[in-house]
Amino acid sequence: MSRAADRLKRVIHHLDRPRPQLTVFDTSAQSVSCHHPSAFRYTLDTDVLSPEQRLFYESNGYLLIKNLVSDEDIDKFRQEFEKICRREVEVPGLLVMRDIAIAKSEFVPDQKAVSKLQDFQDDPELFRFCTLPQIVKYVECFTGPNIMAMHTMLINKPPDTGKKTSRHPMHQDLHYFPFRPSDRIVCAWTAMERVDRSNGCLVVLPGTHRGTLKQHDYPAWEGGVNKMYHGVQDYSPEHPRTHLVMEKGDTVFFHPLLIHGSGMNRTQGFRKAISCHYASADCYYIDVKGTTQENIEEEVKGIALRKHGLGDDITLKDTWAFRGRLVKGERTSL
Repeated sequence: MSRAADRLKRVIHHLDRPRPQLTVFDTSAQSVSCHHPSAFRYTLDTDVLSPEQRLFYESNGYLLIKNLVSDEDIDKFRQEFEKICRREVEVPGLLVMRDIAIAKSEFVPDQKAVSKLQDFQDDPELFRFCTLPQIVKYVECFTGPNIMAMHTMLINKPPDTGKKTSRHPMHQDLHYFPFRPSDRIVCAWTAMERVDRSNGCLVVLPGTHRGTLKQHDYPAWEGGVNKMYHGVQDYSPEHPRTHLVMEKGDTVFFHPLLIHGSGMNRTQGFRKAISCHYASADCYYIDVKGTTQENIEEEVKGIALRKHGLGDDITLKDTWAFRGRLVKGERTSL
């Protein structure tokens, strides 16, 4: 960890010091790609995935596993989320985000005002999700045995106010990550309740993980766009789409280059999901200067400056290095 990242970690912990199954492969997923690789590139042989599951991920860039996380665990994560929203729990480094439509209205200190918790690596209960054995055993199929939890989120997608701000533009998660190789990074995204098109399920463009990282920026949406919700600028709207309908406890694993997003929440309830991006501890950091990721680095640096008063020498790499947590194996690089 660089001195800048170490300083960032110390500052955040100072400012935010807390107060004194059955696992079944989803054969119903739409097999929209018929690509058959001659060799496996995106998955590893750990005796967990079947050959059919490996082929599906290799071709499509995602894999949906049914009934992976128990109701009991999800209910505990929900209770912790509610405690944080009521400010009964303070978490160092936690970023609390609000939908742009909600943020412009009167603030209400409960879960209805919060659209996302980000970076909960220092909340023991929520971070327990990242270490669940049934999650980690699948993650190892994509990252290998040395596993880092790099990015954590609990999404509380609010009912749309009519301005369509609850939707998330189509994007690639790698846009936010200054570490490589991308093939050893994976997201685990678990539905905390039934998720379908009515409340804004994930929509993916199967096979796009085999492409390259595209230019991202804020879309020109009339109702406004939530902070840091960058979108791909040049994907084909004619590309086949798959809407991932999921039940409580279902978990989808997907590649960071897979183009995906989510629609509006047209219901009166909040749609919750919890996720973690993992990377092999053998991954390495890159300098994003002069790349398509330079715009997100500048935005992140601005947030670090405003929230923590840090200098201009902070890099995108520094903001990631301090929050990574080892969940299995050895921390060899990241």
